[in-house]
Amino acid sequence: MLYAYLAAVALVLFVLGVAKEPRRVSNAVWLGTAALFALLELVVRAHEAPWLKTVLGVAFVVVAMILPVALIANGVVMWRRERHRLRNLLSLLAGAGLAATAVLSLATGPSTNPWLNAPVGSVVFVVAYAAFLFGCFLLYSLVYGRLRRRRGFAAIIVLGAGLANGQVPPLLAARLDRAIRIFRKERHGPLIVVSGGRGPDETRTEADAMREYLVDRGIPADKILTEDQATTTEENLRLATALLPANRRPLVAVTSNYHVFRTAVTARRLGLRLDVAGAPTARYFLPSAFLREFAALVAHYRLTNIAAAGLLALIPWAMLLD
Repeated sequence: MLYAYLAAVALVLFVLGVAKEPRRVSNAVWLGTAALFALLELVVRAHEAPWLKTVLGVAFVVVAMILPVALIANGVVMWRRERHRLRNLLSLLAGAGLAATAVLSLATGPSTNPWLNAPVGSVVFVVAYAAFLFGCFLLYSLVYGRLRRRRGFAAIIVLGAGLANGQVPPLLAARLDRAIRIFRKERHGPLIVVSGGRGPDETRTEADAMREYLVDRGIPADKILTEDQATTTEENLRLATALLPANRRPLVAVTSNYHVFRTAVTARRLGLRLDVAGAPTARYFLPSAFLREFAALVAHYRLTNIAAAGLLALIPWAMLLD
């Protein structure tokens, strides 16, 4: 029952954290920790229930064997359908990394040579740490998307996402369509701020194209404000909110569903009180997109993560001293 008690403690800390400030990254870690301890409790109890052992065995096979193949396949699809950029190869690289770790572990096996076990153990520990963090991020991203208020907004901020030949592509259109739905639910006609500058390969600003898209779909022009300088999420939020009068609260920022949690974390860091709503994204795009968001958060807290990964990598080497 030890793991069950630990899972309960982690779950309580998660609930308290969400009640205090739902935009904290620590909430994701507590939720993931609770899930991990609950899984360990199931593993312990599997000795008493053959059906549970079968379920856990199937789950392990899926994670260890099928998931890497699925990620690699998704990476190939991303490479074919999207622009050939490193960020669109993240799912392929993640799948290859998991496959390489599994092959390395199976190839070395339980060895009596500690000088072989130590480096392999370091790799496995670091990969496990990254996988745990990603699981925390993914799980809480799904939960956080359901925590926001549903109506009563005085202003809507739509984050830009790049143009295609000067026109609004499907990814950005989904964000604008979500903003339109929110706008039409409100009785008092909230303002809509479209935020996005001009990229190096774009002929006009994202904000200009976004404004045109909204007007073409019946949104009154006097309800639309344009912010045409932002090139990052932080700038989107900071510059867009600066355009709004102080009485235009509460606010909601609209972005893609995979981008919701990181947008909320960024807003908290900037001291902005706003909700974040997510727009649907093509399914093939989601694995790489979530990995990209995760990588951005890991990079932001890089010192903490480097320290944690370094300590875990040292554990197998420390065992050589025994």
